[in-house]
Amino acid sequence: MFPPLTLVLGGASSGKSDAAEKLIVLSDLPRVYIATAQAFDDEMRAKIADHKVARGPDWRTIEAPLDVVAALDHAGDHEIVLLDCATLWLTNQILADRDIRTESAALLAALTRCAAPVVVVSNEVGQGIVPENALARMFRAEQGRLNRLLAAQADRVAGVMAGLPFVLKGEFPEDIF
Repeated sequence: MFPPLTLVLGGASSGKSDAAEKLIVLSDLPRVYIATAQAFDDEMRAKIADHKVARGPDWRTIEAPLDVVAALDHAGDHEIVLLDCATLWLTNQILADRDIRTESAALLAALTRCAAPVVVVSNEVGQGIVPENALARMFRAEQGRLNRLLAAQADRVAGVMAGLPFVLKGEFPEDIF
């Protein structure tokens, strides 16, 4: 039995997506990947393509840079969802000049009502230096707030550092870590 919500946190390129994908594969349920990245340049297009190849063909991908709520609302109870990632979703909301508190509340409500179990990947951004500009400081504060809300709602939370996952909340399968 997979819990309704799992959160996997880590720094950039920490291995958090790999850990989340391993969890999803353990479920043996049909896999849904909600992608929040947008390909604005060749580097990002290549990164997205590499991720798709690495995941393999056994995933149904939904590109939802802004409307993750609709994607979650369409997930079936016979599936499992990977939302990768909350950080890019938040960035997209900020760049679209949306009300972050309203959008975050809608996301949390969608996660609660989602028929499928969901694994959310998110960046831990609060362990670095204080950013030099107001936009970056606002993003860091909102990301920290969103991560705290997600962690409070999640049944289990793991952190990943240097490819090594560690349990922060709840029970995880022994063979995953």
